[in-house]
Amino acid sequence: MKVLVTGGAGYLGSITAKALEEAGHTPVILDSLLSGPRQYVGDRIFYEGDIADRALVTRVVEDHPDIESTIHMAARIVVPESVDLPYEYYRDNVAKSLELFDQLEQIGKPRILFSSTASLYALQPAFEVRETDTVDPTSPYARTKRMMEMCLEDIAKATSLRAIILRYFNPIGADPDLETGYHLKDATHVVPLLAQAALGYRDTFTITGTDLPTRDGTGIRDYIHAWDLAKAHVRAVEEFDAVIEAEGAPYSYINLGKGDGVTVRELIAAVERVVGKPVPVSEAPGRPGDAVGAFANADKAAELLGWRTEATLDEAIASALAWGEKRKSVLGYE
Repeated sequence: MKVLVTGGAGYLGSITAKALEEAGHTPVILDSLLSGPRQYVGDRIFYEGDIADRALVTRVVEDHPDIESTIHMAARIVVPESVDLPYEYYRDNVAKSLELFDQLEQIGKPRILFSSTASLYALQPAFEVRETDTVDPTSPYARTKRMMEMCLEDIAKATSLRAIILRYFNPIGADPDLETGYHLKDATHVVPLLAQAALGYRDTFTITGTDLPTRDGTGIRDYIHAWDLAKAHVRAVEEFDAVIEAEGAPYSYINLGKGDGVTVRELIAAVERVVGKPVPVSEAPGRPGDAVGAFANADKAAELLGWRTEATLDEAIASALAWGEKRKSVLGYE
């Protein structure tokens, strides 16, 4: 099948496109290249433009009438930046997505997989979260994702649109062939920053927040290999109608995570274990908008998609480190 992938020139979008190809499907990429590198598209079918450009979306579908689903991954994703640039985040993540959703529904392409985030969950005493747990997004970024979830619910109830909302936990690592990986020049995510410190590209890794209500005072996350995450999207597009039917509603929420919690200090220890040497570390106060964290109950993904993660934490870290060593030769910066 053909699948439209918005944001397909990005980190996760490009890896998902490869996973689709390996499963025998054809990704059609729509990306503005605001942050995604052009080389991540490769020789795939590509349209450069804005997701809110209704004429462009229509042209894509007219060119490829056999598109069966859309994986909507185009978004701004940096939590601290969202605190500084809330207008840009609400405009690009919410307003423009609404234009995309409405146009897709109007031209008869109502199946949408939406990339959401686990950072919108409210803090749970044991940190494990299910899809039915309370949400309490703490940053403009997370609030844009929750807004879009609510928009999809309401639109799906009123129209032919159907949505599978995938709540990502924390993807790390690169594609298996190390052709693409985390690409933002000024890294803000923990594992790329740790990789840079471990590889000597920065003097130290800074733990932001050391007085949180976790077992060692640092944030807790559920780290999932990006390749595992990509394969979950393949399963979701293949099982789309079955998921909606099983849900008994026009939309479905599914957690995508490994199912265990790792603190920042534990993650540092894992990186040191993989590289075989200490990582220089400093400490600083928490950043605005950062969540204490959570880890997934991923039973629903197993039940509806037949999917669970396969890579270990050490394998995911090794992938991230291997990409960190290759990244400069691909992108021109460390």
